[in-house]
Amino acid sequence: MNSVPVIDAHHHLWRIARGDYSWMPADMGEPLYRDYLPSDLAPLLRRAGVDKTIVVQAADSEAETEFLLELAGTTEFIAGVVGWLDMEDPAFETKLDALVHRPKFVGLRPMLQDLSDDAYILRPKVLASLAAIAERGVVFDFLTFPRHLRHVAKSLSSVPSLKAVIDHLSKPPIATGSLDGWAEDLKRVAEFPNVSCKVSGMITEARHDAWAPGDLAPYIDHVLSTFGPARMMFGSDWPVCLLAGSYAEALNAMRSQLDAHLTPEQCADVYGGNAIRRYGLTV
Repeated sequence: MNSVPVIDAHHHLWRIARGDYSWMPADMGEPLYRDYLPSDLAPLLRRAGVDKTIVVQAADSEAETEFLLELAGTTEFIAGVVGWLDMEDPAFETKLDALVHRPKFVGLRPMLQDLSDDAYILRPKVLASLAAIAERGVVFDFLTFPRHLRHVAKSLSSVPSLKAVIDHLSKPPIATGSLDGWAEDLKRVAEFPNVSCKVSGMITEARHDAWAPGDLAPYIDHVLSTFGPARMMFGSDWPVCLLAGSYAEALNAMRSQLDAHLTPEQCADVYGGNAIRRYGLTV
């Protein structure tokens, strides 16, 4: 029996009344415009055989980070929290130092995909904040679209010691089947040895009404060939995945296209060991 815990390295939780989810207007409706809390996820994890999780920020506020840390403090299955700080805040390093001492805090993520400046990550103050993150050994999640990857590569050249993770394969256009641009730019990012990739969010980028597991294969294959199984990790992206399928469907689609290419030891890494090591989880 595999003794490595299964880790969902990327999911969200939110309470609508908190009011800082700028990407989620009130008229969005189901399935996303409702509360999603640990009690909603727990039975899905049990059925899927997932032991622990990393919950990731879904709002660009310090209140969001505090909300998730409070949930983690009372939820056994949450092993880590990836939060948010303003990377241009003059008090960034002071606030980061305070977070580093909080139980279960493991990383930071700005919502780069939603910013008007595609090159935000290259601003001098932001690069200085990236250096501070690297110095403290905190993991940095890149939430990007393919057009951002060239800027990501430049930022990694400036801060090569940064422990970085690319979320959702950088959201390639799975719905169209195109790999143009994305494949080469992701390969360039993968050349930095401190970067890992979350195999997550894929069914959401596929055609919501007509996707099939095979649609994911070219993208999974490319990540496998560029990052290798030692730098890949599973993430459900629940509840965002519900736009296209259930928790189980998101997991099973990945397994159906990836697992045959892996040894049992590599499977244990992709579905748990890599996340434990990358984020320094206590499980």
